[in-house]
Amino acid sequence: MNPSWQKSSYCSEGSSCVHVAATATRTVELTESSDPSGAILTAAPAAFAALIRDAKRPAGARTA
Repeated sequence: MNPSWQKSSYCSEGSSCVHVAATATRTVELTESSDPSGAILTAAPAAFAALIRDAKRPAGARTA
């Protein structure tokens, strides 16, 4: 089954956007729109959630 990719809401009309998809095997896949079938990163949902938390953390903020 092909993943249903969602484009980042922070992506403008450029060609370098992050796409994310949930899979049937309960993993999260990430790819770049300029080469969607090239490199696909697979992560556990908890690891993806940690990535998002860190990305949203203000620069210089301390981790717990």
